[in-house]
Amino acid sequence: MTPTGNYRAIPVGVFFVINKGGIFMAESLAVILLLGLPARRIFEKLKLPGLLGMLILGVLIGPHGLNLLQEDMLHISTDLRTIALIIILLRAGLGLNKNDLKAVGINALKMSCIPGLIEGFFIALASMYFLNFTFAQGGMLGFIIAAVSPAVVVPSMLKLMERKVGTNKGVPTLILAGASIDDVFAITIFSAFLGLYSGSNMNIGIQVLNIPISIILGVMAGVLLGLVFIWIFKKYHIRDTKKILIILAVSILLNQLEGILKTRLQVASLLGVMTIGFIIIEKLPKVAERLANKFNKIWVFAEILLFVLVGAQVDVKVALDAGIVGLILIAIGLVGRSIGVVISLLGSNYNWKERLFCVIAYIPKATVQAAMGAVPLSLGVEAGDTILAIAVLSILITAPLGAIGIHSLADRLLIKEE
Repeated sequence: MTPTGNYRAIPVGVFFVINKGGIFMAESLAVILLLGLPARRIFEKLKLPGLLGMLILGVLIGPHGLNLLQEDMLHISTDLRTIALIIILLRAGLGLNKNDLKAVGINALKMSCIPGLIEGFFIALASMYFLNFTFAQGGMLGFIIAAVSPAVVVPSMLKLMERKVGTNKGVPTLILAGASIDDVFAITIFSAFLGLYSGSNMNIGIQVLNIPISIILGVMAGVLLGLVFIWIFKKYHIRDTKKILIILAVSILLNQLEGILKTRLQVASLLGVMTIGFIIIEKLPKVAERLANKFNKIWVFAEILLFVLVGAQVDVKVALDAGIVGLILIAIGLVGRSIGVVISLLGSNYNWKERLFCVIAYIPKATVQAAMGAVPLSLGVEAGDTILAIAVLSILITAPLGAIGIHSLADRLLIKEE
């Protein structure tokens, strides 16, 4: 069958790539991989986080830069980034230790909500003063910015766990667990402020009460699925590669289920994904170790996709529109977040160096801001363009700052086990 219209069939060996103008999606993927690998390597050679090189590459080759990525690739960018995030969260779950989780439990729970709440309300109140925002507008801005980036934090903490840096007191586990729930609070409260702005009868108190329900349902879903996987893996001989594919496919469906149910029931699906990995390592540790090694290999590919595509969402011109006021609001938010981390760790056995590292590790923002920054503008919220500009600026400022801080200060502030 011959392609018609504006489509072209380009022979590649015995295959044909069908395309509607511009660079093909396959070529876009090739560009991301061929440029992403050296970008990561160059930054690692410079003693900087490799993810920073990939983020910058994304900005350069994205639609707001050299525009080397096809539109179809950008249309599925959100799904690809979600899949990459699921991969690293599954890997994180497979690396969790029950004793470490028990040790950091209460502190991790406090870290998951207190820093984000303080940051969100600091920004909300400051934006009312500096930008003449209403409380609802300020709340939307505050809780878009307030979410920490698991995409930046989780891989960094896994590397520290592999190198046994800070593991004597479970610092990487503390940050990893807190960061995985932090987004749930931020996104839920953002939704409440969006409803408040639109004049719906949404009750912020009820929305806040939904957060623990969301967390519990996410964990329950993860436990149930993890136990099902264990039963299947014990009953049937399945190669590890196929196990990986099954777990990944079900985790993606769990994430999609959250989207389907969100108007009726909120489920913290990403927390559920990590719980799946945790249940498997608790019940089948040898299998979990092999699966973790497999996920490490997949992550080499997924990491490039994730950070290049996050970078591709960033429009530097929009960020510059935020100006000095944007920088001030982000700085105020980070001060609030830092205060929240300090409050969360009061009464813990962490020394001042470990607490300082927790403050630094909680700086990066990327995934939620890239996904949610344009939502108010798309829904016709007044000053939605300003909210988007500050959200983009927060990625440009905090993702490099946090990633470099974690990379360069971990060995100085944390104890390495022999």
